[in-house]
Amino acid sequence: MTDIEVGGEKKMSRGFVRKSLILGLRKLIWLSLSVLLCSFPAWSQQPPMEKSALADPQRTQASPGGQQQAEHQAGSISGKVVDQSGANIVGAVVKLVREGQSAGLEVTSNEDGLFAFSNVAPGPFQLTVSSPGLASHEFSGTLQSGEAYVTPLIMLVIPTQVTEVHVGLTPLELADVQVKEQEKQRVFGLIPNFYVSYEPNSAPLTAKHKFELAWKSASDPITLVGVGVLAGIDQAGDRWGAYGQGAQGYAKRYGAGYANVFAATFIGGAVMPSVLKQDPRYFYKGNGSKRSRLLYAAASSVMCKGDNGHWQPNYSNVIGSFAGAGLEALYIPANDRRGSGFVVSSALIRLGETSLAGVLQEFVFSKLTHRPRRSASQP
Repeated sequence: MTDIEVGGEKKMSRGFVRKSLILGLRKLIWLSLSVLLCSFPAWSQQPPMEKSALADPQRTQASPGGQQQAEHQAGSISGKVVDQSGANIVGAVVKLVREGQSAGLEVTSNEDGLFAFSNVAPGPFQLTVSSPGLASHEFSGTLQSGEAYVTPLIMLVIPTQVTEVHVGLTPLELADVQVKEQEKQRVFGLIPNFYVSYEPNSAPLTAKHKFELAWKSASDPITLVGVGVLAGIDQAGDRWGAYGQGAQGYAKRYGAGYANVFAATFIGGAVMPSVLKQDPRYFYKGNGSKRSRLLYAAASSVMCKGDNGHWQPNYSNVIGSFAGAGLEALYIPANDRRGSGFVVSSALIRLGETSLAGVLQEFVFSKLTHRPRRSASQP
């Protein structure tokens, strides 16, 4: 083969190779374009799907918040305040209190009687409406979300006046009534029984009352008759023989006996109780065991109630008994006096008589004494 033929073949081989490379490159470019063109629609459709997918959770998350905001939307409360005649009340104080809260908001009604609360959170509420000279009024309700709540017409009325009239007596007046009642107390309706009180909480006696009782007792006709009977018994037994017999002896015995009664009554029942502020009356017990009542009655000669209502030693009766015995020693016949022993024995006898009188008051005279059924302390 010649050099020319060899060179021609080489040129042909190179041309073929170049042509093959160009064709291959062209196919590669078309294939790449085809792939790109086929991928554009899918790529263009994916972003909207992703945005939609992202947007949905946001809507889902935003929805509860929107509902919650809608449920708690503020509202308002308004109303009108009038009086009984229907006239508008100007300046009425309206207080708004929410459930579970002690403090609240206050507004006043205008010239038309209108009031209003704005920007009020929903829920239960209470209104208290007040105005000087009128009874306050309360109203309760529930405000819904975003509601413009209008209360019914609120009417304030004049408050009901409750006047309590206490009809009663002053302590002095009550004591007057009780003393007058005691002066009517008589055993068998005849024998005076003035120095006993059947009211445990009797009003304290004044000095005037104490002297009044003493005089009433000492001057009572039955007392005068009783002294006369005792004088007759003493004369019949020839007691105080130095007085003699006959009318003169009887008169002396009667005078000595009445002086004894008068002195004991006034000293032990009026003078000393007034000075020492003690009550000379026997206070009927009437309850408890017989033993307790017996001890209570027997102790009346040495225990008494003071004008202050407290129990205390009965100095008035003790002093009165000794004073009466001392006075008696001055006017009885000299041969019947036995010195200081007479005064002491007479005083002790008087104290014993007081205790016996207390026992009779507690168990006997209370059943035989006519007395008012209604207590004097009850006006």
